Amino acid sequence: MAHTLISALRWWSRETPDNVALRVGDGAVTFAELDRWTAKVAAWLRAQNVEAGDRVGSIASTSLAHCALLIGAVRAGAIASPLSPRLSLRETVEFCEDTQPRLLLTDADQAAKHEGLAAIGCGVSTLAAVEALRGADAPVFTADAAPDDSVVIIATSGSTAKPKGVVYTHRSMLAYAQEFSIEEPFIGAGSRILALPPLSTSGGFVQLMEFMVLGATARFESGFDAERALRLLQDERINAFQGVPLFFERIAACPGFADADLSALQFTSVGGAPVSRALLEVWQKKGCLLRQIYGQTEAGGAISIMSKRDAARYPEKAGRGGMFTELRVVNADGRALPPNELGQILIRGPSVMKEYWNNPEATAKTLVDGWLHTGDLGRIDEQGYLTFVDRMKDIIISGGLNISAAEVERVVASFEGVFEVAVIGAADAKFGETPMAIIHSTLPLQVEQIVAHCNRNLADYKVPRYIVVETEPLPRLATGKIAKPALRARFAELLPTLPRVR
Repeated sequence: MAHTLISALRWWSRETPDNVALRVGDGAVTFAELDRWTAKVAAWLRAQNVEAGDRVGSIASTSLAHCALLIGAVRAGAIASPLSPRLSLRETVEFCEDTQPRLLLTDADQAAKHEGLAAIGCGVSTLAAVEALRGADAPVFTADAAPDDSVVIIATSGSTAKPKGVVYTHRSMLAYAQEFSIEEPFIGAGSRILALPPLSTSGGFVQLMEFMVLGATARFESGFDAERALRLLQDERINAFQGVPLFFERIAACPGFADADLSALQFTSVGGAPVSRALLEVWQKKGCLLRQIYGQTEAGGAISIMSKRDAARYPEKAGRGGMFTELRVVNADGRALPPNELGQILIRGPSVMKEYWNNPEATAKTLVDGWLHTGDLGRIDEQGYLTFVDRMKDIIISGGLNISAAEVERVVASFEGVFEVAVIGAADAKFGETPMAIIHSTLPLQVEQIVAHCNRNLADYKVPRYIVVETEPLPRLATGKIAKPALRARFAELLPTLPRVR
């Protein structure tokens, strides 16, 4: 069982038994307690006829019991398969038909999904069984796992197509944690981490395992509340916090932010969207340097972090990969491009996924000659720093010209008073499609001024011809990213009623 995630847990259970491993809500569990609890969960799963390689699903909010189940499933030699409680029954059944979990555990309020899951032969129970094992006198078990055994299937966000299941192994997840430790050696045993992503996402599951491996205390939340997050950063003396820019924007907007003591915060990173200069400066005044990261579920998580040295100078750049992770930008023929030319980002490294579950065709298209083809567009400069530009499938083709939605979003977001923005393609009789900017702001923004700002900063054909300002936040996926499919569907119907702005 050497070189596995469970080896790391058992090590910290011996070396720092009384250190807190996890906090959720008002509850906490030490490394020694987590070691005993998850060993009992593993034995219980085996008693439910879960064998090595079987899938153990979960549909639950973030809780200590949910964390114990996921670790216990890995400890039993099974493959964890956490799903978002926000999925519909159809989505849940569709994914479970693919993964075929032997057993699936849910929160009590997910009972409505039980009948549909039972219809496909999936045994269903609630997390109450896992919670009861915490203080029980029960058998323990740990499978004799191998480093290349699969440990989890993470559903992709499904923002553009049917979700696929990304598979990680013990080796890939340990490599991810080790590269982070090399990059940030001060985040380790005794450090305190604030983690906001749901456990059903790569962000949540990876942080659960990553910081367990590093011996840190991970504080998980079941959702994002800016005021509460600001209190936790202070009261629990959090050392590391990662999230999408929206989280940092909302926290900075809290009334108590100006006087908050964030002196314990040593590592802050953002991903999923560029960091605006204004946001960077607000946090810099608090002594916190926001550093852009790049990654994706298939890459194992955030595999490239901008250096401390240059993050303030180049907030849009996302680092050079890790010690063992290479980045490359190629053209449509797969030829490596020279510095600063736009192309597809490729990744080669130990934390890259093993495969897409039960999908060899998609796996073969994505993993080619050892390189992960990300489907993302970016540039690598002369120093080797990566700038993420856009998803390849988030390109607007207007009059035969390619427009990066992210590039337009970056310009619109820099206009004072814009809280968040999404740019999508709107049908256009003349150009095929043209950019539409959907903006969230509670301020009285003047559309004409936004257009003038875009005209100053963008080529003419990139300037949005439709601009909508909404007072409510834009819809988001469970990962925290803006739900563009929902926006596209909504505004395709509304488009005939919207005025063109130029």
